Amino acid sequence: MNLRVLFPVLDNSVKEWATEARLLRWFTFLWLAIGLAVLFSASYAIADEEVSNGLYYLERQVMWVLVGLVGFGVVIRTPLRYLLGIADWLMLLCLGLVLLTLVPGFGTTVNGASRWLALGPLPILQPSELIKPFLILQSARIFGQWERLTVEVRLTWIGIFGLLLAGILLQPNLSTAALCGMLLWLVALAGGVPFQHLAGTAIAGVLTAGISIGLREYQRERVMSFLNPWADPMGNGYQLVQSLLAVGSGGVWGTGFGQSQQKLFYLPIHYTDFIFSVFAEEFGFVGCTLLLGLLAAYATLGLQVALKAQKPVHQLVAIGVVVLLVGQSMLNIGVATGAIPTTGLPFPMLSYGGSSMIASLLSAALLIRVAREGSEAKVLSLTERIAEQPKKEQPKKLSGKATKRFSSGSLPMPKPKNFPGDRR
Repeated sequence: MNLRVLFPVLDNSVKEWATEARLLRWFTFLWLAIGLAVLFSASYAIADEEVSNGLYYLERQVMWVLVGLVGFGVVIRTPLRYLLGIADWLMLLCLGLVLLTLVPGFGTTVNGASRWLALGPLPILQPSELIKPFLILQSARIFGQWERLTVEVRLTWIGIFGLLLAGILLQPNLSTAALCGMLLWLVALAGGVPFQHLAGTAIAGVLTAGISIGLREYQRERVMSFLNPWADPMGNGYQLVQSLLAVGSGGVWGTGFGQSQQKLFYLPIHYTDFIFSVFAEEFGFVGCTLLLGLLAAYATLGLQVALKAQKPVHQLVAIGVVVLLVGQSMLNIGVATGAIPTTGLPFPMLSYGGSSMIASLLSAALLIRVAREGSEAKVLSLTERIAEQPKKEQPKKLSGKATKRFSSGSLPMPKPKNFPGDRR
């Protein structure tokens, strides 16, 4: 086995990839490098305070990055037909882990939510994050061939998807359940599922979210604090107020790398869900514009890859990755800037978290794989068309002796039958 598979940054075969695949690879590494730098700045003070090691969170994040890069390297070298072939089993495995978090004694509860799972000596994992790349694959597989599936198969997978959303919602984790629901809905829309079915599921999703907010007081408080955080700046609106102060303090150019004041124990969970606030404070409007430009370039390349893909299922995989990585990033930015209610969605490849990092790198690898196969399929198709063209029959070559006799005039040139000059 080539060890370079485990270190995709050092892969020399990249020069043979399609342009989109190479660009997406470097955009992924740039995104990852920015995330590690911002996490170092955002987490140093609190890590030094909590465990007397300012590099604690960065070191653990680097460990998860290395694990994610191994999966990244494997995915970009594995044909999509194999990945799609095992997507259902991997998704069902992660679904079982999601449901296991609801069992007392297995789920690890943090801040009132049982979203994490500790299995013996293994580190704490968040199954609702790990399932995202497999959800992309399986949803693309189902909705990409929707018309060819039997009613029983359709209903079975709709029920499994619904069970997944219900399990995440019961943790409770409304934000991740909503994100997964929107991902499924948009992939189904792109796959051509009849609009009347999509309208029904959209209405059901909105009603479910409304019921969840109505039954849980803390979710209602989040919505109310979003509408007017300054009404209770030291209570329910405290987190959003501190986030807005951080974003506003950045100004045009920012306070400088490492110079954020809100990260000094003012802004809660600033190295996970609100890491964009620290970024905005330190790099200002200019830095935020460049980061949004990176997301826009990534989304443009991703949609271009989807358009060039040869198979509908591959197109849906590319669309799903763009929705997940770019859409989740925009939702995180919306929370930090007060555009949407506070949620627990991390910023892909910026926020601290092993499960989120692994899921993000696997998803990015899926998009690169689609770009590679789209280009290879186009080259193969062109080669096959050239090979299938009928070969023109070449005139038989005369021997040298016969050529000499014709050229010397020793033999008369034969006339074709029914020559116009003949009279019979």
